[in-house]
Formats: sequence, structure tokens, C-alpha cells
Amino acid sequence: MAESPIWITEADVTSMVSLPDAIDALERILPLESQGEAQNMTKGHLMVADNDAMHVLGSSVGGEGICGFKNWINVRGKSETIVELFSMEDGANLAVIEATALGQMRTAAMTGLGTKRLAPADADEMGIVGSGKQALPQVAACHAVRPLRKLRVYSRSIENRNRFVQAVRSEFDFEVISCESLEETTSDMPIVTIVTNSTVPFLNANLMAKGSHLNAMGAIVPARIEFTEDIFDRADLLAVDNLRTIKHMSAEFIAHFNGNEDPGWKKVQTISQLIKDEITRPLGADITLFKAMGMGLSDLSLAIDIYRRARAEGRGHPLPKRIKTPPRLQ
Repeated sequence: MAESPIWITEADVTSMVSLPDAIDALERILPLESQGEAQNMTKGHLMVADNDAMHVLGSSVGGEGICGFKNWINVRGKSETIVELFSMEDGANLAVIEATALGQMRTAAMTGLGTKRLAPADADEMGIVGSGKQALPQVAACHAVRPLRKLRVYSRSIENRNRFVQAVRSEFDFEVISCESLEETTSDMPIVTIVTNSTVPFLNANLMAKGSHLNAMGAIVPARIEFTEDIFDRADLLAVDNLRTIKHMSAEFIAHFNGNEDPGWKKVQTISQLIKDEITRPLGADITLFKAMGMGLSDLSLAIDIYRRARAEGRGHPLPKRIKTPPRLQ
């Protein structure tokens, strides 16, 4: 008899998987997309208010025999997220995973991959703009692949910035500096990460040091935008998580490229391609850019790892198996 589906809690997720585990899972699964063994569903979203949105991501990993969806709604910066996994053999529901922590680890792990591939090999300083719930995992991911000596922090809210600075200091032993301006945050920084809900572009090319790498992780719907078009003029390598989603939803890329047939799109590479082809930062590059908006395959990569561990360790709460019954017609 087939196993009942399981509900996997946030506590289970955080006890079973660390951020380095998440980076490893992504590095193992993402290249399957370039090999035709995994697929991403085009990301869907619906704005339910000026800056609030519903989201759905999905993907399939044929080699694992599993497909699934991630669903959530963001309302005034607050959200709860679930991932649902299904068997590709018989369509059975395998698991429902509480996925706020999973999503934070996935987003951070993607930044870790982009930084690992594209940041200068000797980079040990970083500037981060944004102090929300994604910011601390972002710092941790960069630190995991480029051990940091110094971090500069800026956000518009002094209260949030100072709270975040204290959180970083309590977690890590490198120097953390609270900055009063964007210029101070990015000046001479080899790594810059922006992770905000901004609807107005704020980072321009003049703020980026020569030889630096930019992770643009915050603007995940068309209504949001973080950097100005002149960043593209200096970027020697452009990498993204999913090209279809970027073409459909990234305000920065849509504004820069003149429609889907613009030949410039051929210069944009996916993180899956970078991993598969062992591509790293070009010698003498001015700026490199990694832009991620979220894709089902990255969530599913980590969710599959969590599901396999939960089954092996006897974790998760069994859900009732569905018994098919015809609908009442009268």
C-alpha cells in the first residue's frame, strides 16, 4: 500500500537542512534543467494591492520522479508559504511542506551560487541594501562561499537597520558597519547584494566599484525595481535564475531589452548553464550581475531533499489518504 502523504513543519525543515546543504542541493539539481531532465513552469503572480501579490511557482524533476508547486501571498511584507510535492508516476500527493524557511534558504542559496561563480575569488567584503527577513540568510550565503571580513549595511529605516546589524553581529564574528547612505555601503565593495521591496530604482552604475559583483534579489514582481539601466552597460556577464521569468517579470531587464527578440538576450546566461559548463567570473570583468526572481526548480530542489530526509528519518505528520468518491449531483 502506498505511503500516506506527510505534512512537514518549519521546525522539521530547519532541523534537517542547513544553508550549506541548500547550496549543495541546488548545485546538484539545477544543471538537470540544461540537460533536459528538469523543467520550470512559468512563474505566475497576481497583484492584489499596490505592492501585495499572490505567487505560484512549479517545476518537475524527471530523474527524481517528483513535481510540485510553491504558493504564497505577500501582504504588507508578511507571508506564509507551502510547497506541495506530487509523484510523477501516479499523481499521488507526497507531501505538504511549510516553506517560509525553505524559501529563505533557497533564495539565499541562489545568491550563494551566483556569488560563488561570479564574485572575485579574493572578495572578503560586502555591502547589503535591505534589512528585511531575507537579509540575514543572504549574508550567510555569501559568507559561506566568500568568507567575509567586513559587512556594510544600509536600509532606509534606521530602526530596522540597527536591529539587523545587531542580528548579524550576534551570528557572525566579522566586522559589521551601519551606513548612512548607499554610497558608503557600496564604495569599494567587491560584493553588493540588494534585497528590497523598492518600486523605484535606487542603485546606479556609479555606485558600483570596478571589479565588483552584484546580486539583485529583491524585485520579484514587475511592480518592483532596484537598479538602473546603466548597470547593464558595465556588466561583462549577466546571469539569471530563469530566463522566461526574467523576460516576463523583471522590470529592469524588460526596460533594457527591446522585446523578446532583442539579440542582447543571447548574452544572458542561466545559473544552470554556469554550473553545468563550469563558467566563472571573466578575467578583468568590470561588473558581473546575478538576478533572481524565484523559480520552481530551485524550491523543488531543496523540497525534494527535505522530503527524502523526512521519509528516511521518520519525520512529518501523516495526512489522511484521499479516498475517491463521486460528487453529489443532487
